[in-house]
Amino acid sequence: MPRKFALPKKPFGLALAGAATVAGSLALSFGSSTDAAAAPAAQQNIVRTAAATGQFTTLLSLAKQAGLVGALSGTGPLTIFAPTDAAFKTVPKATLRKLANDRMALRRVLLYHVVKGNVTAARVVRLRSAKTLAGPAISIRVRRGSVFLNTSTKVVTTDIGASNGTIHVINKVLLPPSS
Repeated sequence: MPRKFALPKKPFGLALAGAATVAGSLALSFGSSTDAAAAPAAQQNIVRTAAATGQFTTLLSLAKQAGLVGALSGTGPLTIFAPTDAAFKTVPKATLRKLANDRMALRRVLLYHVVKGNVTAARVVRLRSAKTLAGPAISIRVRRGSVFLNTSTKVVTTDIGASNGTIHVINKVLLPPSS
């Protein structure tokens, strides 16, 4: 019988004392995605793990509309910077409707949140950017102990383990640059 689990809250909240120190400190404080708290989640793929949290219903609904559930459930490994339902509420309804009616644009926006490989928090803090499955890269910066994507999108929870990758929770929806 599957156990109920609480996902670990692993916020970036350390003072910066130098890039090497931060990377080492973050790696130590976050642990790995195979620690005891994350172990039950690692038995399920990204889609099932995200669904179990209850905070990604909009993301999962849009992924279904875009035909991406199969890819996010596949063997991976993938890393998703996942906006919460609260993050989607800040997107204008007209923009969401427009995306819902344009499957290719919706796929592009959603794939802009996905990176190939298992990119844990310890690796994220050492990167300056990461190429997304949509094509363009997202910028990554560590400021005042927090990780930000594309300047203003904050990573609020890290290293939610899944059988096919990792989920990092973000506070905003990322929009790819215009083509």
